[in-house]
Amino acid sequence: MLLICIFVCQNVRNTMEKIDSLDKKILEIISNNARIPFKDVALQCGVSRAAIHQRVQRLIDMNVIVGSGYHVNPGSLGYNTCTYIGISLEKGSMYSSVVEEFAKIPEIVECHYTTGPYTMLIKLYAKDNAHLMELLNGKLQQINGVVSTETLISLTQSIKKELPIGGLHAEAKPQMEEDWKKIID
Repeated sequence: MLLICIFVCQNVRNTMEKIDSLDKKILEIISNNARIPFKDVALQCGVSRAAIHQRVQRLIDMNVIVGSGYHVNPGSLGYNTCTYIGISLEKGSMYSSVVEEFAKIPEIVECHYTTGPYTMLIKLYAKDNAHLMELLNGKLQQINGVVSTETLISLTQSIKKELPIGGLHAEAKPQMEEDWKKIID
């Protein structure tokens, strides 16, 4: 367990050390507008378009940037009920097989293995309450290993944003170095 922690901590530390102020500026610009042309990013950063392209590709290769694309408003497609569901499993070891079954349900958009009162937490979109009940009773609760569910319907989404780029790494690094020293000592 300690060896895994050291390996993970070292990899996180190495990635953070490879991200410089130009990378952070690029990340901040493109996370606010993924459709911005590289020439505009280059202009704002004071470097060439080729430099931006190379930096972005390196950030993708390092798994700092893990995706891009368009976000579709579920309500525009008739999915008006956003729901978070806490899932309790018969055994935690059933997680992988349950995730495979959840992956087959298109309305499920997120799935997390969690601590606390639930083994898993999922987010799904339903067209309405009748559709939600059909998903709960006809699909989710029929999956082998699912013992119980607790449903929380989102009435409105008040905040949706990306993590701040600049301050996040600057604040996290000193704490991680302290944690790293404690592990080594």
